[in-house]
Amino acid sequence: MTAAPVHAADVAIDVHGLSKSFGGREVVHDLSMQVRRGTIYGFLGPNGSGKTTTIRMLCGLLTPDSGEGTCLGYDIRRDADKIKRQVGYMTQRFSLYQDLSVRENLEFVARLYGMADARGSAADMIKRLGLNGREEQLAGNLSGGWKQRLALGACTLPNPQLLLLDEPTAGVDPKARRDFWNEIHALAADGLTVLVSTHYMDEAERCHEIAYIAYGYLLAHGTVDEVIAKSALSTWTVSGDDLNGLSSELTGKPGVDMVAPFGTSLHVSGRDKAALEATIAPYRNNRGLNWQHSEPSLEDVFIELMTRSKDNFQ
Repeated sequence: MTAAPVHAADVAIDVHGLSKSFGGREVVHDLSMQVRRGTIYGFLGPNGSGKTTTIRMLCGLLTPDSGEGTCLGYDIRRDADKIKRQVGYMTQRFSLYQDLSVRENLEFVARLYGMADARGSAADMIKRLGLNGREEQLAGNLSGGWKQRLALGACTLPNPQLLLLDEPTAGVDPKARRDFWNEIHALAADGLTVLVSTHYMDEAERCHEIAYIAYGYLLAHGTVDEVIAKSALSTWTVSGDDLNGLSSELTGKPGVDMVAPFGTSLHVSGRDKAALEATIAPYRNNRGLNWQHSEPSLEDVFIELMTRSKDNFQ
């Protein structure tokens, strides 16, 4: 089935051949990518793999050594200042003033961006994010989840067209994470484009599209279903006795690319289906083990990609 053509007006980011090195080490290699407007695009991969560098190059915050492209219709090399005015950036570390109240922080941001009605804009954001009753609470006294909500409000107060989130939910509880993602989806539905780096698989599954970057190389991208399908992984779920011993025996054998515990079972996966099934055939006769062929999960795919990318890096 042929995908519908993407019109230029629907594209927020369109880059080709981006590369970047620091201190003689290539951090991003020949990366090309297209992101539609109103899309939540997730970036995953090991620490130090170039995710943040990639995100910064995509929106003109960092100049690539080579490559070209556009962000929000502007050239990422020539129009970086114009792009920056349209970008909200939320880092992992809380970066607002701890000794100012929720209201004061938001009013300060509104004035910083020259908004006509700073007080009214801050009040509207407080209402939108459910911060009513906390207006005069000092930001430094907020819990992790409320700090995160305040930071998101500050980033989106000037109505940016593009929002960058660098591991935004690290250290917050599951309910706060869910509330945060509900708000992100509401913003995207209004046309905001979101780039987010995350290590959480459930958050990756909430993204419209995802990209896996390992040591500078884009190894997989697309919707979650597309990334799983392209992995061509064959996966078996095993339950029963002495799974730890089974894991040790299977690791490294022909056709076995990944063995990983999931609760009280093991996931055994490989890209060479015939070789994998030949390796596990003797073990399937063991009455103490229950083998079931299963669809690979996104986590299966990323564990396999991480294992493979480490080998490439070494």
